[in-house]
Amino acid sequence: MSILGLKKKQPKTFKVKVITMDAEVEFSCEVKWKGKDLFDLVCRTIGLRETWFFGLRYIVKDTYAWLKPDKRVLDQEVPKDSPITFHFLAKFFPEKVEDELVQEITQHLFFLQVKKQILDEEIFCSPEASVLLASYAVQAKYGDYDPNFHKPGFLAQDELLPKRVLMLYQMTPDMWEEKITAWYAEHRNITRDEAEMEYLKIAQDLDMYGVSYFSITQNKRDTELLLGVDAQGLHIYSPNNKLSRNKSFPWSGIRNISYSEKEFTIKPLDKKKEVFKFYSSQLRVNKLILQLCIGNHDLFMRRRKVDSIEVQQMKAQAREEKARKKVERQILAREKQMREDAERAKEEMERRLFQIQDEARMANEALLRSEETADLLAEKAQIAEEEAKLLAHKAAEAEQERQRLEVTALKTKEEKRLMEQKMREAEQLAVKLVEQSERRLKEADHLKQDLNEAKDAERRAKQKLLEITKTTYPLIAAYSNPPPPAGPEVQDVPVEMPSSARLEFKDSDMKRLSMEIERERLEYMEKSKHLQDQLKELKSEIESLKLEEQQQAGLYSLRSYAEPPYIPHSNRNSAYMAQMAFYEEV
Repeated sequence: MSILGLKKKQPKTFKVKVITMDAEVEFSCEVKWKGKDLFDLVCRTIGLRETWFFGLRYIVKDTYAWLKPDKRVLDQEVPKDSPITFHFLAKFFPEKVEDELVQEITQHLFFLQVKKQILDEEIFCSPEASVLLASYAVQAKYGDYDPNFHKPGFLAQDELLPKRVLMLYQMTPDMWEEKITAWYAEHRNITRDEAEMEYLKIAQDLDMYGVSYFSITQNKRDTELLLGVDAQGLHIYSPNNKLSRNKSFPWSGIRNISYSEKEFTIKPLDKKKEVFKFYSSQLRVNKLILQLCIGNHDLFMRRRKVDSIEVQQMKAQAREEKARKKVERQILAREKQMREDAERAKEEMERRLFQIQDEARMANEALLRSEETADLLAEKAQIAEEEAKLLAHKAAEAEQERQRLEVTALKTKEEKRLMEQKMREAEQLAVKLVEQSERRLKEADHLKQDLNEAKDAERRAKQKLLEITKTTYPLIAAYSNPPPPAGPEVQDVPVEMPSSARLEFKDSDMKRLSMEIERERLEYMEKSKHLQDQLKELKSEIESLKLEEQQQAGLYSLRSYAEPPYIPHSNRNSAYMAQMAFYEEV
């Protein structure tokens, strides 16, 4: 038995990589596993209970297919790669997300898938709706807007808007971010699951939301159309317009859907209505269409029935979970508010503490400055007191000096009066001297003229005396005893005096005149010397008075009185010239 046990082959496994909207998971699967086994493993791994919306999709040639749950994985047309790649995606969409999506994980997966479809432009969205959806996406990712934390440029790395919308307007990324942030700031106090639910509520109203499109032809002439399958029914579109429906078949109005190879037949519930037929070129696509039709129709009918026990339990748990989270959010919000209040109070206390510290520091500085000022003022007061004493002493001295100056001023006034009188007398004397000098000058001129005439007469007399001396004595006698007159009458004949007698007379006059002149010259010199001495004395007195007035710090000005008596320039020159002429004559 042991040998047989050793020969028994171990079960073979294969590797699988499942990519969800927010993660990648790898599994090691047994060969005998069916699609349901792998799907249940993925759901348990991510914690998903609303499994009827999802499926595992894989790529087959130029299209995609969904892993069948009742067939072995390796028996389906899955890729032969290792690991085999599957995408865990929503296969069916709810009619109303707020009523059907119970778990948060379900909401999150739908949110991520619909967001990707909008950004990839698989679902058309207007620019206004795109900005609003982007604001809810930002709220779900970053939480409440905080201007201190969410600075400009914080959305630069996030893809939030379709490229078609970005190309439609000439706006910079900063301008788009400003618009998104304006909406984002209004979503305060919204949790992540609430923001994602608001996102899905807006997205489910878009025309292309939850619709799977397939190319079909209505007849054998190949009139191309588009078939859309969604939670509400089947819709027919034009090839170039996925927004406007040409015809619709709601699930409530369809009695049967069947296909035979490439032909599909839709039979309305109303037998009077025409049966609609269309054609598909690929058998694989026909099977996919049939799967989606069956699954959406089953969900449509399931929604209109009473929820199963499992769904009711999930909804109850979801309500309890939401209530618990709501209470937790309220507690958290209250604690956050209390913490913010405490932080604000702390900041206020810190600010107040800093303010008090600053005030204390300023008070200390003011106290120190006051002490320094007090010391300085005391020192200044002492200095001022000493200066006051000095000033009082100086004031007393100044008072004494003032009294002395008053006495001096009185003396000076008297002296000035006497000096003025002396000056006037000196001036009068000078004027008299000038007049006398002019008069003496004139007399000297006359005397000089007379002296010249006398000298000329003396010279002529000497010459004549010399001539007479050379004549004979008889002539002299004849002059001494003249002869009697020739006529009968005796006439008086003038007798000319001898020249020597006349010369003697003139010499005596000259001597007398010279003596008078010499006497007058001596008198004049004595008077002039006496006047000069008086003038020098007066000048020295004026200089001494002037010096005293300068020493009295300009209290009295005697400049006008300190000058020598004014003598006209012409008179001074005349007196001087007369004196010099007189000296020359003498």
